[in-house]
Amino acid sequence: MRIAVLMHVPFEDAANLGVWARQRGHTIEAVHLYAGQTLPAAETIDAAFVMGGPMNINEEAAYPWLKDEKIFLKTCIEQGKILVGVCLGAQLLADVLGGKVTRNPHKEIGWFEVTQTAAGSPMSEVLPERFWAFHWHGDTFAVPPGATHLASTAACANQAFLYGNRVLALQCHLEYTADSIEKMLTHCADELTDGPFIQPPAQIRAGYSHFPDTQHLLWKLLDELFDKS
Repeated sequence: MRIAVLMHVPFEDAANLGVWARQRGHTIEAVHLYAGQTLPAAETIDAAFVMGGPMNINEEAAYPWLKDEKIFLKTCIEQGKILVGVCLGAQLLADVLGGKVTRNPHKEIGWFEVTQTAAGSPMSEVLPERFWAFHWHGDTFAVPPGATHLASTAACANQAFLYGNRVLALQCHLEYTADSIEKMLTHCADELTDGPFIQPPAQIRAGYSHFPDTQHLLWKLLDELFDKS
């Protein structure tokens, strides 16, 4: 499969999504939207990974490519492409599917336990009842009409949804590696203010022991999504 990776900043790339894709024999092509790179025609791809970014979905004046990206994602959904959105990417998918994106009551930055809410969904057999994941966000999405709510945390009620069997949205970062987080700590350090769900760098780094489990879970989710689509 040909998979487009939609990047909104240079320091949030596909990370373990890309590792999975290459291991499964797929072709990945990064689209650097922040640098003015043009989106491919939806007809020319099989799937897309929609990555994170520090902007919000409504900042089209500052980031004009957001408008084109939303149109592209809507077209991909209409054409039955497989889509995986992470953080900002998940919010963009929610928006084009009719789910409102708003400020979350609290910023959520660090390692927090996620609770599965996927009863009745095929993903209920993939997602553990509870699992640890890394988070870095201030906004949240409402689960779109027709989508299945998959997960929540104490700080954020809507952590994931599945739309049909081809669109997966993850507010949390199962794709992150240690390098991914170190880049966030460098480029977004100003967000590490006091808050009930904001961890300091030392506590964040102490959570790197979770990476084998988060990678394994990501692999299972992607295999389920791509094999059943």
